[in-house]
Amino acid sequence: MTPRKSESSRLVLKLTHKNADALAASLTTEAEFSDIEGTIEVTERAASMVDLRARWNTLMRGLIASEQVLGITEGSE
Repeated sequence: MTPRKSESSRLVLKLTHKNADALAASLTTEAEFSDIEGTIEVTERAASMVDLRARWNTLMRGLIASEQVLGITEGSE
C-alpha cells in the first residue's frame, strides 16, 4: 500500500560520524534526536508526507552545513 501525501508520517535517520557530538549540537533546535557513542538517531514526525519532506530538507541542509564547517575547521588545525 502506498502512503498518501495527506497521511501522517514518521522518519528515523541513523548516522555515524567521527564528530557526532558536534553534529548533534547543531540539531538541538531542529529535531528530536539521541547521540550515543558516535551514532545520531533523528526522529521526525509530520502531519503529512509534504510536511515531512520539508522537515527532511531542513534537517539535511543543517547537517550538511555543519559537516562542511567541521571540515573547514579540521583543515585549519
